[in-house]
Amino acid sequence: MVKLFLLCRFKTGVMTRVGFIYLMLSFLLFGAVSCKTKNGAAENITREETDLEITENGKPVIVFSTESHDFGDILSGEKVSFTFSYHNEGDANLIIESASASCGCTVPKWSKEPLPPGEKGTIEVVFDGSGRSGMQMKNVTIRSNAEPSLKVLQITANVIESE
Repeated sequence: MVKLFLLCRFKTGVMTRVGFIYLMLSFLLFGAVSCKTKNGAAENITREETDLEITENGKPVIVFSTESHDFGDILSGEKVSFTFSYHNEGDANLIIESASASCGCTVPKWSKEPLPPGEKGTIEVVFDGSGRSGMQMKNVTIRSNAEPSLKVLQITANVIESE
């Protein structure tokens, strides 16, 4: 590459356009080849390690007894809760990484501890009807290490204004 640079002719202190283009193309080609090799190798190692881990350790399977709950009619300002039950039907520990609600009026609570195969767990969902009225439908998205990694639970309530 240095030879290519030296071979370029200079005219009044500036490289010719052809020399400059060859120089830039060689830098781009070298950069593209080296980046592709590094990223590809790292990506393959990660995939192989992940596949190996799943094969050796199995995989968790999360099964909910119900994925929705209707609170029916509640008064505005009332807080209600429901506990969703699930169990791990897989052959590896189940880890719930997060549980996030579609609204700040809905708060999920769950255990951060790994759940062994065959064991049961719960997620409590609290809904606050303050400042709400009419039919309300809220989602709680569960992210775990199971396949599929996302599961959506749903709660509904008809909020009636208190007199």
